[in-house]
Amino acid sequence: MPKLKTNRGAAKRFKKTASGKYKRGSSHTSHILTKKSSKRKRHLRSPKLISGGDLKNVKKLLPYS
Repeated sequence: MPKLKTNRGAAKRFKKTASGKYKRGSSHTSHILTKKSSKRKRHLRSPKLISGGDLKNVKKLLPYS
């Protein structure tokens, strides 16, 4: 079997945690920030976990993580 290639776009977006889950950044943080409240922007800064339904796809994109 040849080596599997890591999807580089996914590698930049997802990081594996020590417990084996994957964390991701939030969307809606790049522009049009003036109309968003400070509380909303603050909550968007914190990393989120990948939902269970997407876990299989992310693991396929990151075979060696």
